[in-house]
Amino acid sequence: MSFGDATAIIIAAYNAQATLAHAVHSALAEPETAEVCIADDASTDRTLAIAQELALSDARIKVIPFASNGGPSVARNAALAATRSPWITILDADDYFLPGRLGALHAIASDADFIGDALIRTPTGATPAWRPRSLVPNALTLTDFLLGNLGDAKGALDLGFLKPLMRRSFLDTHAIKYRPEMRLGEDYEVYARALALGARFVVCGEAGYVSVEREGSLSKDHSEADLQRLRDCDDAIAQLRPLSSAESVALKRHRSSVDRRLQWRRLITAVKTRDPATALSTFRSPDAAVYLCGKLAEQAWLRSTGRGPRALSTEAAR
Repeated sequence: MSFGDATAIIIAAYNAQATLAHAVHSALAEPETAEVCIADDASTDRTLAIAQELALSDARIKVIPFASNGGPSVARNAALAATRSPWITILDADDYFLPGRLGALHAIASDADFIGDALIRTPTGATPAWRPRSLVPNALTLTDFLLGNLGDAKGALDLGFLKPLMRRSFLDTHAIKYRPEMRLGEDYEVYARALALGARFVVCGEAGYVSVEREGSLSKDHSEADLQRLRDCDDAIAQLRPLSSAESVALKRHRSSVDRRLQWRRLITAVKTRDPATALSTFRSPDAAVYLCGKLAEQAWLRSTGRGPRALSTEAAR
């Protein structure tokens, strides 16, 4: 490993006692791994104790304990500040690397600032059916990235969920950190902001990041505040520089796609609290109205066909 390939692995951990050791060992096995920084976000199980035990076994491991839960953005920012390697990548505490992932990404990095690989989505307990293959980097534009995050269709790359290699010098030059208030879409916001600021971002096929699909994942349990912050972060991105016509259209489409989900959540709450004024206000635009009518029709059909009842509260996350 050359110093230029040295990589810091950042793990924001919360109640991950069952999976943290596997994640950490997979990172340590990579020759390019110079640092593993575990930010324990005030876990209530043995996650912190496990992290501290792991740190005793390898000097590359740093542990940052939090007294109160701040969310993934706060934890990641603390780990960013505590590491020094020229490259950084995120590893979720319940995911893991397959051997050779970092080397494969560094091999195609060239002058890129971000190098993202397709996730290998694998059910809990299953072994991924994957073998190394040649990777071809393809440039990712801001427009393509925005259109890949609309939520109505997922491509193989799942662009908003990528865990790319990130060049620290680019992050430092543009003062890019995770927005601490965001608990939903924090990765999306960082990547979109970086692209708007001129990041050279390439994507490729599967290099070895295993994303474990878990039952009852919190990724679908979004509050109104979470969705509103995700929607409104697009307004800030629009102010970074003059956008092209295609970029502006794509950004508006993304904002609208998040706003539809927000209005559906607000409608659910209004129905449950018997608040007709708020319920009516959710039909705020033709786009939202069409979406909400479709969701209501879906609910009515599910009940009429006996495939429910499906409580509106459980549907709010969709």
